[in-house]
Amino acid sequence: MNREKRKQAKQKRRHFRVRNRVHGTAERPRLSVFRSSKNIYAQIINDDEGRTLLSTSTRTKDVRDAVKKGGDIAAAAAVGAKLAQLAVAAGFKKVAFDRGYRRFHGRIKALSEAARKGGLQF
Repeated sequence: MNREKRKQAKQKRRHFRVRNRVHGTAERPRLSVFRSSKNIYAQIINDDEGRTLLSTSTRTKDVRDAVKKGGDIAAAAAVGAKLAQLAVAAGFKKVAFDRGYRRFHGRIKALSEAARKGGLQF
């Protein structure tokens, strides 16, 4: 149990460190990524107003139909591409990437690369 508490404390410190540097505005909203063991979720957020502008995940119907499993790199890339498509259609080009407390590799990296290919800049 003690090891788990240390791990959670480390994650919390890392998350605060990332969130202190990243802030979403109307011109440059924040792209927040949450990864669970089975799914991946992405939101575009305006922190000045406290509003979620766009969101998608492996649980939304169009992405769910396109992927086999929600917890792999291909699914993360599909979510990134779909979010970029929605964001560009809504008029967002530049975003601030918020990876949370996760390291930038694997599914988080696949989502960000797909979003960049789709036209988002960060």
